[in-house]
Amino acid sequence: MSEKRANWGSNLGLILAMAGNAVGLGNFWRFPYQAASNGGGAFMIPYFAALILLGVPLMLVEWNLGRYGGKRGHGTLGPMVYLQAKEGVSPKTAAILGGLCGALALSVTVLVNSYYNHIIGWTLGYSFLSLTGAYMDPSIDTGAFFANYVQSPSLVLTFWIISLALLGYAVMRGIEKGIEAWAKFMMPMIYIFGFILIIRTLTLGAPVNPDWTPIKALDFVWSPHWEALSWKAALAAAGQIFFTLSIGMGIICNYASYLKPDDDIVLSGLATVSLNELAEVVLGGTIAIPLAYTFLGVDGLKSGVGLSFIALPNIFRSISGGGVFGCFWFLLLFFAGFTSAIAMYNYIVALLEEDMGINRKKGSFYIFLLYIIVGLPICLECFITKTADLAYFTELDNWVGSYLLVVLGLIEVIVAGWIVGKKNLTEMNKGGYWKVPNWFFTFFIQFLTPISIIILLIGSTSEYIKAGYFKIVPAFVASTPTLVPWVQAARFVILTVLVIGFIEAYKKIKSCYGKELESNVSEKGL
Repeated sequence: MSEKRANWGSNLGLILAMAGNAVGLGNFWRFPYQAASNGGGAFMIPYFAALILLGVPLMLVEWNLGRYGGKRGHGTLGPMVYLQAKEGVSPKTAAILGGLCGALALSVTVLVNSYYNHIIGWTLGYSFLSLTGAYMDPSIDTGAFFANYVQSPSLVLTFWIISLALLGYAVMRGIEKGIEAWAKFMMPMIYIFGFILIIRTLTLGAPVNPDWTPIKALDFVWSPHWEALSWKAALAAAGQIFFTLSIGMGIICNYASYLKPDDDIVLSGLATVSLNELAEVVLGGTIAIPLAYTFLGVDGLKSGVGLSFIALPNIFRSISGGGVFGCFWFLLLFFAGFTSAIAMYNYIVALLEEDMGINRKKGSFYIFLLYIIVGLPICLECFITKTADLAYFTELDNWVGSYLLVVLGLIEVIVAGWIVGKKNLTEMNKGGYWKVPNWFFTFFIQFLTPISIIILLIGSTSEYIKAGYFKIVPAFVASTPTLVPWVQAARFVILTVLVIGFIEAYKKIKSCYGKELESNVSEKGL
């Protein structure tokens, strides 16, 4: 199969869009509390190990998979995996692998974005509330303020729908005029806001306690703390690498499908990783953690997901110009989340374009409606239960946003390293200024990376069993019966989307490569 596909307008636009895909809420919202709650420097040791063992190899695998599929007219993961897998296994087996990967990718792009878009809406809402001083009164409890926010239909629905409408408009405009154009604006703004906030953070001094300074906070993050190393920190670090680089989601492959046949994927892939790490480690780690440490000490770093929406607003109202700096912080989160969400949005629009013949404008509108439907349970739970427990959100994130993407990454690297093997190295190096050396492909992509992912999956499964996530009624809602139906609804939705995803991907493969599947003999492509 071969058809005319859109391309990126420039290498700069490509790299910024890819970096925007990777640079998301995981860098500024998730990374600070993951690093802080897992021992600071004790987290950073396995974090950088996971970056080398998992992040860089999988990034190259996904760029290669996407460009290869794009040359044959595919922008979604099922057919891409099929095309490569049939080089080493029978077409029928390859079609099953493709269907499974298509199902996992659809579950991520539909369900992760169903709650991710809500968080983006929260950040936009909090940007507005920071400027208007809504939480600046010291008598206001910022925890209660956040709980009231997520239970307020007028606030939640307004900013959520605005965010979704902007996403839909950007994707509707296409690759160059939409996604690339927004990335060229938003990515520089992320770094500008980030460096402004870093300067303000590092000049805070010690307003609360002489021992609580921004420099001490950086020491907490960057001192190795070998004695505090733990299996829990290692698992959290590896999971963070998957989430922050957007690997195991299918969206990097989708963006890479719009490359020209000989575009350099090695240099571009490494540039994407570098820009992401600059945003995460330098910006994310030098804003939220020092801010919280300076005013709240080590205990303030244990705020978890509330670090951005509860702890930091409490701090912004304590500093001169806090409303403006609060607005900068939440706009930074909004831009970061937007550039990642747009990639997930585009993945499903590409599926409608290629598999159902629906044009991009109509497809963007249909996906806007889809995200309204799949996102409603997130806010309805808060409105109906009158709590901010977010059980439905939590269950989706536990499985789709933290577990299934690791499974998808494992399948991808096994297909690339073992089923296709060294032929993939030749494909990966086409048009490359830098070449992936033979030893790297053998040592990492064929051995260390799949072994590391298997260890991660075993460890994560063990932790999930201990946490009671495999129970019919998970431990985290066992004492709150009103939340159990929301967890069960999340599980039903996950299973439904996986089944639909498998059927859709398998049917697409069969419609394009039916003769191969009938004969069960592949036509070699690499």
